[in-house]
Formats: sequence, structure tokens, C-alpha cells
Amino acid sequence: MVDTVLMKQKLQEAMDPDTEYTYEEFMSEYNQIEHQQMDIPKFDFKFVNKSDNEDPKYATDGSSGFDLRANIDTPITLGTGERALIPTGLHFELPPNFEIQVRPRSGLAYKHGVTVLNSPGTVDADYRGDIGVILINHGLDDFTIKNGERIAQGIIATVMSNAIINLKKVDSISDDTERGAGGFGHTGTK
Repeated sequence: MVDTVLMKQKLQEAMDPDTEYTYEEFMSEYNQIEHQQMDIPKFDFKFVNKSDNEDPKYATDGSSGFDLRANIDTPITLGTGERALIPTGLHFELPPNFEIQVRPRSGLAYKHGVTVLNSPGTVDADYRGDIGVILINHGLDDFTIKNGERIAQGIIATVMSNAIINLKKVDSISDDTERGAGGFGHTGTK
């Protein structure tokens, strides 16, 4: 069995910009472990729920995201093409090099054409305010959002933030790759 306490300590060390142990080194070690033989460590992410809605939770053991619910006093109706910023009442304290990605709910998108406009939205580690969700109605009919309704999902993910990354301006970059500057469909449709 893998020592999950040690793995958690190693991840925290990898996320500390003052250590020489890198996130890439941690992931290399982590990926060499047979995951079936370990209890994956759980990490605590602190949050405050200032709404009357239930706390966010993962619906199943295999869920990638937790539900974000509308925290509104009165229903909001979005006409076709309209958008609105919907508060959730949730405030998170994320450690450095983590983010919450705000993503659409597939059911709302498929059934009603309602989605997250800036998908995925990003909640930075240093943000402590209310998580707001920008919804847009691409559907053919008006859509009414009610208090407590599940409007999006939050995914906690690691990122290489400026605690680790230094953007370095240079005069030129290498174009010695197979792709080079090709983009926007340069490989065709087949």
C-alpha cells in the first residue's frame, strides 16, 4: 500500500514555489503508482456557503464536478440570446496552483440551450468572493432560473500559476515542430 500521508506531503511540497521539488516530478512519481493498490488521499478545500441552498457535493464517486446552485431572491427569466450573472452564495479558499473551473450542466445545455457563457469560467486561487455563473440562453424559448436550481458545475483542478510560471519575453521562439504555426483546421477534416 502507498503511504497516502507521504503522497499528500509531497504534493504540498511540489505546490510550494520555494522548493526545488516540482509538480512535474510529483506527477511522474504519482503516475508510476498502481492506483488500484492505493487509497487516493483526500484534500480539504475550505468554503463558506452564504446561501440557504445545500452545500456543494459530488453526486457520485465518479463525479468530476460538484453542483453550483442559483442563490437568488426572485426567479430570473432569460429570453433567447440573453445572459445574466447568477450568484451562488459560495466562497472558496483555494491553495496556490488550484482553480475552480465553472462548466455547463449538460442537461441544461441539451434540453434548454442554456450554458455557461465563458466556459469554462475560472475562479482563481486568490479570489474570495461569491462564485458567479454567467449563463446565456441559446435556446428557442425563455428559460426561468429559480433559487436553488443547479445551474453549473465546479471542477477543482491544478494549474501552473504565476507562483511557478515566469513569462519570459524573448526576440524569437523555436518553430522546429511538426505543426509549426499551423492552426485553425490546418490538418483538414479527415
